[in-house]
Amino acid sequence: MIVSLPFVSLAAIALAAIGCAASTFVIMPLLARYAMARPNARSSHRVPTPQGAGIAVIAATLAIAGCAIAIVSPAASMPSLLFGATILIAAVGAVDDIRPIPVLPRLALQALAVGAVIFTLPADLQILPQVPVGIERAALLIAGLWFVNLVNFMDGLDWMTVVEAVPITLALVMFGLLFGALPVTPTLIAAALSGAMLGFAPFNRPPARVFLGDVGSLPIGLLIGWCLLQLALQGHVAAALLLPLYYLADSTLTLLRRMSKREPFWLAHRSHFYQRATDNGFAVIEVVGRVFALNLLLAVLAVMSVMLDSIVADAVALVCGAAAIAVLLAHFARRRSGAR
Repeated sequence: MIVSLPFVSLAAIALAAIGCAASTFVIMPLLARYAMARPNARSSHRVPTPQGAGIAVIAATLAIAGCAIAIVSPAASMPSLLFGATILIAAVGAVDDIRPIPVLPRLALQALAVGAVIFTLPADLQILPQVPVGIERAALLIAGLWFVNLVNFMDGLDWMTVVEAVPITLALVMFGLLFGALPVTPTLIAAALSGAMLGFAPFNRPPARVFLGDVGSLPIGLLIGWCLLQLALQGHVAAALLLPLYYLADSTLTLLRRMSKREPFWLAHRSHFYQRATDNGFAVIEVVGRVFALNLLLAVLAVMSVMLDSIVADAVALVCGAAAIAVLLAHFARRRSGAR
């Protein structure tokens, strides 16, 4: 390595934050003119708000991550396919922000982007070597497609994606820098994405002045999902599950509940636990504050899992994480006393 990884990682966080903030400021008038999100019955906002700041987040992430990878490890191959898939899925999101794409074509394009990343993994690189590689890849494709969409589903409240993405990405950077549990490339991508999300955060602070839009939430899901996959491929499956466990629980339980009621689960709705919390009398800042605290706890449990590196520690961490999530979801589902 030519330059120390910790130095470049910290620089990537700072530069991505500055680049994203500056880019967001510059494009906001354009977004206000061409990409307004109008309130409807399923919205959490009350006034028309520009969307599409994900353009700045993804541009800053890819530019800074690409430069950082080239600086730290010049001999390493640039993850061109991942970057290309990220741009493709961002383009799908951008079009959908302006003129909604029908469900099946949208899913097909998303599957193309996710599949391009999954099916080009080295054949000898598996999470479960005892499972046939084709079956594992198919399962990863389904899981990746679900993860990309659940990040999009959960991006329905000011700061929600910020309080989810920042703890996950900073934990991933820690795994790469302190424990050697993550390769260089995903460590630097996580660093750049965490910085970009920090740069976006002031503009999305409740009440938000701008939203990510699908152009941001979909590729963010792809990048985080790929980094988590790299962590799992290093043998840290429990940690890779713990970090996004709140999003996984809220979205999956909501999907199952809607399916059991035979509701059109593919349509926009206000059934997620975090959305029900605002309907039950919680202020937006209270909801995202509680989710942020929970995500910090999940990150601590993931760190413990990596440090102890045992099946027992993994099981205990997962049980503790699931219990904490269950408490918060039950809290969100109850109407606050005095709330109308």
